[in-house]
Amino acid sequence: MLLVRQLFGSSANSWARALIIFVLAWVVLVYVFVTKLTNSQNQLATSENEINARRINHALQLLEHTKQRNEELKQLIDELMSEQLDKQSALKLVQRLQENDAQNPKLNPGEGEPFGINAAPAVNHNWDDLQLMEVGGGGGGSRGIASEANVGSASGGDGNSIPGANAAAGIEPTLEYEFTRRRIQTNIAEIWNYFSSELGKIRKQVSQGSGAANGNADLEEQINQVLVQGAEHKRSLLSDMDRLRQTDGYEAWRHKEAKELSDLVQRRLNYLQNPSDCQNARKLVCKLNKGCGYGCQLHHVVYCFIVAYATERTLILKSRGWRYHKGGWEEVFLPVSNTCHDAGSTNAYNWPGKPNTQVLVLPIIDSLMPRPPYLPLAVPEDLAPRLKRLHGDPIVWWVGQFLKYLLRPQTPTRDFLTTGMRNLGWEHPIVGVHVRRTDKVGTEAAFHSIEEYMTHVEDYYRTLEINGTAVVRRIFLASDDARVIEEARKKYPQYQIVGDAEVARMAAVSTRYTDTALNGIILDIHLLSLSDYLVCTFSSQVCRVAYEIMQTMYPDASHRFKSLDDIYYYGGQNAHNRRVVIAHKPRTHEDLQLKVGDLVSVAGNHWDGNSKGKNTRTNLGGLFPSFKVEEKVDTAKLPLYNEI
Repeated sequence: MLLVRQLFGSSANSWARALIIFVLAWVVLVYVFVTKLTNSQNQLATSENEINARRINHALQLLEHTKQRNEELKQLIDELMSEQLDKQSALKLVQRLQENDAQNPKLNPGEGEPFGINAAPAVNHNWDDLQLMEVGGGGGGSRGIASEANVGSASGGDGNSIPGANAAAGIEPTLEYEFTRRRIQTNIAEIWNYFSSELGKIRKQVSQGSGAANGNADLEEQINQVLVQGAEHKRSLLSDMDRLRQTDGYEAWRHKEAKELSDLVQRRLNYLQNPSDCQNARKLVCKLNKGCGYGCQLHHVVYCFIVAYATERTLILKSRGWRYHKGGWEEVFLPVSNTCHDAGSTNAYNWPGKPNTQVLVLPIIDSLMPRPPYLPLAVPEDLAPRLKRLHGDPIVWWVGQFLKYLLRPQTPTRDFLTTGMRNLGWEHPIVGVHVRRTDKVGTEAAFHSIEEYMTHVEDYYRTLEINGTAVVRRIFLASDDARVIEEARKKYPQYQIVGDAEVARMAAVSTRYTDTALNGIILDIHLLSLSDYLVCTFSSQVCRVAYEIMQTMYPDASHRFKSLDDIYYYGGQNAHNRRVVIAHKPRTHEDLQLKVGDLVSVAGNHWDGNSKGKNTRTNLGGLFPSFKVEEKVDTAKLPLYNEI
């Protein structure tokens, strides 16, 4: 203390005071610097730890993948050696497989990192605010051959894959991979259609032929055994393809991409339908009361909405006096707009009007002239590259998005659906079956027995159980003929048949256009769309609407159906073209000649390995093998809605 007073109290020691102040300041600066450096190092260490953790995680994934590939290669080599293949050829095969593996983008690190039912996939149903809990507390199965709900989990069912890993790392499947995967799945079904049909014809000839009765009976039994074995092989292949989808590492990306695409379209529709200045907004008037049934009217409104989207006009839906509900659409579903409910006092003009026409009135699609290029089956050009990669039938996805916006229920409708599901004891797994009878049969469609539907239901459940998993066999049966439900319950007691005979009775022609019947058809479509698989006739608009809505609940549900008659179509659509990828020489006078690159306008699939259509190059019609063509996705240049 005395030393301090001497230093600071004497002018002679001023240099000492300055030196001490300098030293103290330097110490303070060093302390601050060291403290900040330590904090920075800690932060850097934390960041490096996170990076290292990600690298270690990725390395573990690669090790698991390598282990799986080694097992596959070992098994393949053993099989090849057992077939007396020379070692040099086997080694060449292994080398080729390894080269393919090295080119696999999955192994390249550093490329970048309407109803909630039964653990639904990440993509929401069309009625987002209706969060229905699983009814009955069961579940007892998956939502399909292999559940799509458990996305992003740490491992697959056997612990050898990490489905969410690639999406987290920013790795996406190529268009070629997704297209090829879906094509293989389709062709598995097509080759079975062909062989089962041809063997069925031979069996029929044998059973009706003359000669040794015992010999014919033995041959017929052999054919039956081939069909049984072939069906099991087909189910195994389809199960393997679904397993491939689950474990290829891209499933989380599919869910993410589907959600982002859906959200984008819904934002665009919301922007279009809620202009800030309704009085001066361009509008398109659509009259709901088209002279047809509920499914047909829904498709009419979707067509109007597509035109409104393409022309950047707010859709005005005229629904007062609706034949199903006199109070109009807005008493059943939410209004299509919150800000613009009528066309205003401006003069309205019929289609096509002029570029400066403010209000246009749209006719039904069958009377539309001129016909614009953006009608179904076209999808928006700006979305097409993403949709082609994501979905097996982009137009069905596109139509489903408009239904998602339109079919948002009012509270009473939502409560009715919730109660209806609870009363029916709705659970998964379940196959939706729609049997259309009454006025449809004999005019627009052929009669199909309940046995025809149940053949495909049985095939679905056998595929589900191919690996020994036992599930409760359950169907939801909807019809416009109440007798069908009773018939099914008598003939198939081993199935839990969920259905309401009263709803079916109200769907009859005499009582179809009532509030009760409307509630019934809304419930039927809702439950059909929620099913894991759909068996129906695409000649029915109800079936097609359910299929379209189903697309809003999965990244791609294009394969979750079996139609007993038509392929998917949209009433009033433009031409449905497919591109030839394998040349075809006519086998009979009924066949088409096809060259690679030809476009075939498709009329239908005979479900026997052959389709019917017209070659646009030769202008000739006929049959052709279904597997020799691929879908041509039509696109149209539509507004980009850059405002959102």
